[in-house]
Amino acid sequence: MERAYPAGEGHGVTADPEHEGHGAAADPGGEDRPAAEDPVDHAGPGGGDGSTRDARPGHTGGGVHPDDPGRFGRPGRPLRRSPFLVGFTFGLGVLLAYAGFLALRNAASLLVLVFIALFLAIGLHPAVARLRSWGLPRGAAVALVALTVVLLLCGGVVALVPPLVSQSAQFLDHLPHYLDELRRNETINDLAERYHLAERLSSAANAETAGRALGGVLGGARLIFGTLFGLLTVLVLTIYFLAAFDQIRHLGYALVPASRRERVQLIGDEILDKVGAYMVGALSIAVLAGGSAFVFAMVVGLAYPFALAVVVAVCDLIPQIGATIGAVIVSLVGFASSWRVGLACVVFFVVYQQIENYLIYPMVMRRSVKVNDVSAIVAALLGVALLGVVGALVAIPAVAALQLIVREVVLPRQQAR
Repeated sequence: MERAYPAGEGHGVTADPEHEGHGAAADPGGEDRPAAEDPVDHAGPGGGDGSTRDARPGHTGGGVHPDDPGRFGRPGRPLRRSPFLVGFTFGLGVLLAYAGFLALRNAASLLVLVFIALFLAIGLHPAVARLRSWGLPRGAAVALVALTVVLLLCGGVVALVPPLVSQSAQFLDHLPHYLDELRRNETINDLAERYHLAERLSSAANAETAGRALGGVLGGARLIFGTLFGLLTVLVLTIYFLAAFDQIRHLGYALVPASRRERVQLIGDEILDKVGAYMVGALSIAVLAGGSAFVFAMVVGLAYPFALAVVVAVCDLIPQIGATIGAVIVSLVGFASSWRVGLACVVFFVVYQQIENYLIYPMVMRRSVKVNDVSAIVAALLGVALLGVVGALVAIPAVAALQLIVREVVLPRQQAR
């Protein structure tokens, strides 16, 4: 009588539930029969080809037996963790880490541009969303926002470049007159004779000094072209990020595990809303500061009022210290005109900064970010130390996002322990 062996039993041994045997199969009649006499089919699906196949009822796919060498031979034993293998693996990991560090260091400038473009895209996305709510297609909304940004940049360049060029040309025209006045000054002549300034100037005017001057000119040209290239790169990347903002956001959320995706999406959307609201508020405050400076410059008769207004607006974008920098620049221009105008500039900016700090800024930023003064100052200093002006610009929204994560993720987790 043939027995059907259940799937998953040992090889060569089959035991009834009521009889446990080792090395033999027990039949119902109580007669012990050697396991070797049990009929086992060793033939493959196509007949007796000599290959060892698993003919158990639970396996119908014709799987290969573990002892079958197969097409590529029998697998060998696992490699032992020898000191040579451990050291080689550790060295390879160190080399890969160093290669990654070199790649990040070489691409640091490009990564900063990408970061700036992404930050600007997040800040400009509320404007695109508002235009889309009015019925404009996404492409038209992105094009309109990008055109507005380009026009603002061109307006700033038009406001700043002509005064710089005219003032430089005026200084070069009056340079001989300034030199004549210096020669006629007795104090300057006494200092020149006492410290032999003429001989030192003549000895310094050699080929090495000319080479350094030429290198400085080339370095200045490289700086100008590099700045233009950076601006164009940021502008193009910002437009691309704005056009694909929803796809990028959905892809980022898709990388999160499904069990946590909903909560991460809610917190992420809140952070994006805070960054966008901060950018809109900061731009509004900067435009208001620039407009006020323009009106004041027109009233007191300062030269180049529009250029000074652009300087004040750009400086006002820098948290905590930007408004003071803009006030100092305008006040110096005012003192260059007359001490009365300079004093009027100082009084105006002191009063305006008090209004901005205690009335305008809280009213505009109340719904976007809530960061205390100490955190804002520390964040601005760290941002300047890490990324310069760009770090100062992103410091406040970064702190607001960090506070949100701490309040919604870290503190509840600590409370649950």
